[in-house]
Amino acid sequence: MHMTGTLQMLRNFVEKFMGTVCFGSDHFAAITGYGDYVPENLTICHVYYVEGLGHNLFSVGQFCDGDLKVAFRSNTCYVRNLEGDDLLTGSCDSNLYTISIYELAASSPMCLMSKAKSTKSWLWHRSLSYLNF
Repeated sequence: MHMTGTLQMLRNFVEKFMGTVCFGSDHFAAITGYGDYVPENLTICHVYYVEGLGHNLFSVGQFCDGDLKVAFRSNTCYVRNLEGDDLLTGSCDSNLYTISIYELAASSPMCLMSKAKSTKSWLWHRSLSYLNF
């Protein structure tokens, strides 16, 4: 699941209780809706709003389920389409990969959403975790 704690970042927001998430501190927070995150020429669909979430998160598994390639190198990560074009590029610092949304070079809007079942999404989350953005 792609997630944000900043409601103002989302367009086409749909207010709907979607469940809860558990943070590493065993603190739970409600997913109270979803919307589209649209920085510049990129659209990331179905981003969950989690009040109190301190970072915006990309789901590696959701990108992969959406026919995108995610590659990690020692200091860099890439999200690419099937043609090999870089859609997102990130860097690694202190074992955390971060992506700057504002440095994107996408030529047209695209939707980066998958239709995975919740159990499959949870498996991806447990296996691959998330990328901050």
